[in-house]
Amino acid sequence: MDRHVIVLGLGFGDEGKGAVVDALCHDRPVTSVIRFNGGAQAAHNVVVGHRHHTFSQFGSGTLSGVPTHLSRHVLVEPIALAAESRALADLGVADPLRLLSIDADALLTTPIHVAANRAREDARGHARHGSCGKGIGETTWYGLLADRGAAPGQVVEGQEVLGVPGPPPTVGDCAHPTALRAKLDALARFYAPLTGDGFAVDDLVALYRDFAGAVRVTTGDEVGRLADRGPLVFEGAQGVLLDQWRGFHPHTTWSTVTPDNARALLGRRHATVIGVTRTYQTRHGAGPFPTEDHDVLARFPERHNDTGHYQGSWRAGHLDAVLLRYAVDACGGIDALAVTHLDAPDLKVATAYDAPLPTDPAADLTAFLTHRTPLLTALPDPLTWLENHLGVPVLVTGAGPDRADYAVRAPAPR
Repeated sequence: MDRHVIVLGLGFGDEGKGAVVDALCHDRPVTSVIRFNGGAQAAHNVVVGHRHHTFSQFGSGTLSGVPTHLSRHVLVEPIALAAESRALADLGVADPLRLLSIDADALLTTPIHVAANRAREDARGHARHGSCGKGIGETTWYGLLADRGAAPGQVVEGQEVLGVPGPPPTVGDCAHPTALRAKLDALARFYAPLTGDGFAVDDLVALYRDFAGAVRVTTGDEVGRLADRGPLVFEGAQGVLLDQWRGFHPHTTWSTVTPDNARALLGRRHATVIGVTRTYQTRHGAGPFPTEDHDVLARFPERHNDTGHYQGSWRAGHLDAVLLRYAVDACGGIDALAVTHLDAPDLKVATAYDAPLPTDPAADLTAFLTHRTPLLTALPDPLTWLENHLGVPVLVTGAGPDRADYAVRAPAPR
């Protein structure tokens, strides 16, 4: 295993990335956990004895005392982050914010973005995309508009521009109230046709000024500085099958889930890419799911996931080797696997569908997957089967929810 490790999900999210990151941080000294995509919609569960926390913006190495750096690719929601800090303090983490640093260029997710996100999803009715309702897509979308010189009436990434956009607010703006107020005023005006104008911008400015004083805001190549000090674990959010470029639209996230952001942050430094998969398939909310099986859902009750008002219902089915291979290829390959939920018995795997996956880049994969029938076979030994199928070793295993159920394995000699 290289000095640095990139952990990402090979499914539709909820693969067990948080527990894998926790296991890696507990196994060896780690300088920092680096978040390289997503935002406050992440929900990574870590259980250590009687302590359980669902990590959202803090890195999942926090219970091992490992600091977190939120890179410029992360969307930062200060109100939710403060609440998460209090929850960690209640679990015995001393002054959690001292463990946190944030890139000044990271975009801010505000209550205005959240309200706009929920208004759009509500308007879709039964055609909902499966958004988490946390403002992630709106934060990313608004950030695109100024760069593209968007004007009212234009359509950008499938959404009509309703007003005149301004520069997006960033974490670095929080320490500069005048500049921040101007950006928030422009944001509120822009979204008023969708959300109304009931936002107290002055209150947000005061809150974000306090936030800037409570966390360490960094500029320049902070990841490079940390990498030169010691090993880093890069913690991905969501799953590759939800990636904004390689996922199945419109049921995708506004985020690059593949290792690209992490590799860019590392520069020329090498890292081991670990793809995480359950022994069976899951997804949250709307979208195609060829191996979905209500018997699997009934047999494997979920402790830490449930139906979300915006995200939709929790779903489960058999392991899908077709989509697993698709995810690995979307990453440009991986170096190793982490396999979770090894305590699940009587497993099956879809080795193919009733029709081959289209290779034409213009093919509508969402429509294709919606109508597929999987060809299932027994999966007696998941570790051996997955290693043989993907040609990479399993370096982390999980056979239960607790840290004690996880093991970091030594790689086989080459």
